[in-house]
Amino acid sequence: MTNAHKDALFVLVKSLSKSEKRQFKLYVGRLGVNTDAKFLALFNLLDKMRKYDEKQILDSGIVKKSQLSNLKAHLYKQILVSLRLNPVNQNVRIQIREQLDFATILYQKGLYKQSLKILEKAKSFAIENEEKNVAYEIVELEKVIETQYITRSIPDRADELAVEAKELSEQNVITSKLSNLSLQLYGMMLKVGYVRSDEDLQKVKSYFEEHLPKYEIEKLGFREKLWLYKAHLWYSLLIQDFLSAYKYASKWVDLFYEHEHMIPLNPVFFLKGNHYLLESLFFVKYASQFRETLERLEEQVQDPKFPKNDNISSLAFLYINTNKLNLHFLEGTFDKGIYLVNIIEYGIKKHRQQIDEHHIMLLYYKIACLYFGNGDNKNCIAYLKKIISNKKLKMREDLMCFARVLSLVAHYEAGMDYHLEVQLKSTYKFLLKMNDLHEVQKEMIKFLRNLGDIYPTDLKGEFQKLYNELKKYENHPYEKRAFLYLDILSWLESHLQNKPVSEIIREKALALTR
Repeated sequence: MTNAHKDALFVLVKSLSKSEKRQFKLYVGRLGVNTDAKFLALFNLLDKMRKYDEKQILDSGIVKKSQLSNLKAHLYKQILVSLRLNPVNQNVRIQIREQLDFATILYQKGLYKQSLKILEKAKSFAIENEEKNVAYEIVELEKVIETQYITRSIPDRADELAVEAKELSEQNVITSKLSNLSLQLYGMMLKVGYVRSDEDLQKVKSYFEEHLPKYEIEKLGFREKLWLYKAHLWYSLLIQDFLSAYKYASKWVDLFYEHEHMIPLNPVFFLKGNHYLLESLFFVKYASQFRETLERLEEQVQDPKFPKNDNISSLAFLYINTNKLNLHFLEGTFDKGIYLVNIIEYGIKKHRQQIDEHHIMLLYYKIACLYFGNGDNKNCIAYLKKIISNKKLKMREDLMCFARVLSLVAHYEAGMDYHLEVQLKSTYKFLLKMNDLHEVQKEMIKFLRNLGDIYPTDLKGEFQKLYNELKKYENHPYEKRAFLYLDILSWLESHLQNKPVSEIIREKALALTR
């Protein structure tokens, strides 16, 4: 029996909406000979299955084992063809590709003039919509046809096509270099998180400067600017320059609002840009602007003109709910955010195929922080266990580290300190292994380790000592990242002032309101 998550055909069938299934059956039934086709019988059987079972397929008598692989491949292709024909999936990129396909067919039939006419329209459409890669392909085909279809204007036409090809090629090269740089920086962020030392900073800075291509901003189009702002954003986040991150995330989002027709053409980039803008606002604690940006994003997503598909729905769920949690953290309204837990759990289940493990674990960490801020340490621990026990998680080592540190604090707060010594040793070893033991973590572990030897009357004094020690690192270029994952200072202040941690954060939020 194959795992449902590993069988691509089964996953594809289960991802189809009711209207897409109906469309597929209509597509198959357009020819009478298909009504009894084996691939349609297989489709119907897979549609009824709750989990993939190869034995059940073979027992049904639809197909022999030796033919199953070919039949599945054929069905997979037919579903994709049907989806491509569905008006819901028709976007600019597919329309341009379709015109290029039509032009190629006409060219192969020797109908050069008709082919060139379609290519000219498709090229204009592609350039207008910033689809420069396919525009370059169109120019290359035009060049091939022009060498076979001789006209009086061929000398001028040759020069014109040569210039177009050169300009498009140069723009595509810049876009490719910027997208490569952005992807590599994103990879660094996922692997290790923020820079942790001067050595890390120098490595990232050197890499960024060496791989940033030369450009003139006034000559860059929408797509080149988009990748430029993305690269600068990731660089800023890596080096923990959050004001700079806010600047480039703002440029990214403003670029879409300046070219509003690009929002429905590139909804994923639009959503991501808003997410990073919100993340930057969270880091600089700009609560009023955060709320305004989040509300604007929700309005845009709910707009009937905004594209709808599985990928966009899963990203909208992820980004909007992540930032709703962040808003409660910013304002210290942890109790008002608890309702989000059920919404997020349902959304994770619904979008499991589209959301990667890393983002699911990040949501769990934020839910754990929500419960911690609300004083519900047992639920906090339960969600942290989901991260700590996840052996498949290969990304965001920093998330794994801080999940363990928060777990220690939550166990102490819940009075579940009978296994604290074992956990302390385990966490200490893990941090050493990950090369992620910093001063903030050292002080936290030292404090928790010595708790058993502190008299209750001396506890407040020890909290004050730890607070004074950690306060020094609040604005440290590398140590400050600890406070992005866990507001230790507010937790300590809550003990010193005998107030709930949520009240402390709310007071700080009111003082920072702008």
